[in-house]
Amino acid sequence: MIGLAQSARGLVATTLPQASEKAAIARLYSTLCRFHATAAKTQLERFEPLATWLRQYASGQKVSFPVELDMMCWTDFQRRVWNATKLIPYGETRSYSWVARAAGAPAARQATGQALHHNSFPLVIPCHRVIGANGALTGFGEGLEMKRKLLTLEGIKDYCVRQHATCCLSAQQPVAVQARR
Repeated sequence: MIGLAQSARGLVATTLPQASEKAAIARLYSTLCRFHATAAKTQLERFEPLATWLRQYASGQKVSFPVELDMMCWTDFQRRVWNATKLIPYGETRSYSWVARAAGAPAARQATGQALHHNSFPLVIPCHRVIGANGALTGFGEGLEMKRKLLTLEGIKDYCVRQHATCCLSAQQPVAVQARR
């Protein structure tokens, strides 16, 4: 299950695939800020455009996620890092240094990594496309194997061969959560 949470302002959080609906909802609750701490299940139809894009992404199609994000709970620095990360094209990677420079904080590589670690919008903000300056896979909240699978899905073959990777998203169905203030 993929968790999706939204407020009246836009998408609040997403999850990568979880083992169950309960796990997806628990993961969403763990990322919601105090303004969005109360959530209730809603009809999936509200999320249908995003759910469609997620299914297309899982099938290996190049997808952008033109959804409105509600980032009111996050710091200015986190928003700048996440907006810079959204600039990384599908099928390409950038270093933490690149993201830090694009966010206007060239000396803040480690802080950039921390901001990406707290990314509440995986896939929509493609933090899996950020790698070490030496090209190595580094840090990812869902583990390096998931990062490798996502990069492989996008055709980045430096880490594994596409036909040997199992797409962990292909059979996933999103679960909908409405965040309330």
